[in-house]
Amino acid sequence: MPVIDVKPDLDNLTLTITAEFAAPVERVWQIYADPRQLEKVWGPPTFPATFVDHDLTPGGRVTYFMTGPEGEKYAGYWQITAVDEPTGFAFEDGFADEEFNPNPELPVSKNVYSFAATETGTRATYVSTYASAEGLQTVLDMGVVEGATLAINQIDAFLA
Repeated sequence: MPVIDVKPDLDNLTLTITAEFAAPVERVWQIYADPRQLEKVWGPPTFPATFVDHDLTPGGRVTYFMTGPEGEKYAGYWQITAVDEPTGFAFEDGFADEEFNPNPELPVSKNVYSFAATETGTRATYVSTYASAEGLQTVLDMGVVEGATLAINQIDAFLA
C-alpha cells in the first residue's frame, strides 16, 4: 500500500496524505498530466471518473464526474493555481453540479500536490486546506479519507 500517513488536522484546517510509489517523479506526474491515465485512478473503484476538461496550466480548469454503481453522477472541478512540472501543482478543488458550476453548499479546498524523488521512487504529499473546521469535518464525514486512500492505492496498481 503506497499510503504511508494520513493526518486530518482540524486545528490547522488541513488533511495531509503521504504516499510512496516505486516509480520516478516524472512517471507519477504523467498520471496527473494525462486525463485518460487520471481516469484510471481518480475516485474509488466503484465510482470511476470521467475527465471532461483538463487544462493543467496556471489559470486552467479541470472538470470531471464520477459515476456510481447505480448510474448516479457526482461532478467536481479543479481551478489550477500553480504548476511546477514534474514536481507538483496547486489547485482549488470543489464540488459541482452537472454543468460543472460550483456547489456553494459544499466546501472548497486549496490543494498542493508535490512529488519528490526518493531512493526507491517518489514520495507524494497531498495537502488539502479548508476555510473552516466545519468544511474539513464535512468532507471527513463524507468519507474523503477512505476515497482518497483507495484512489492513491490505485495509482500504485496502475504503475505496476
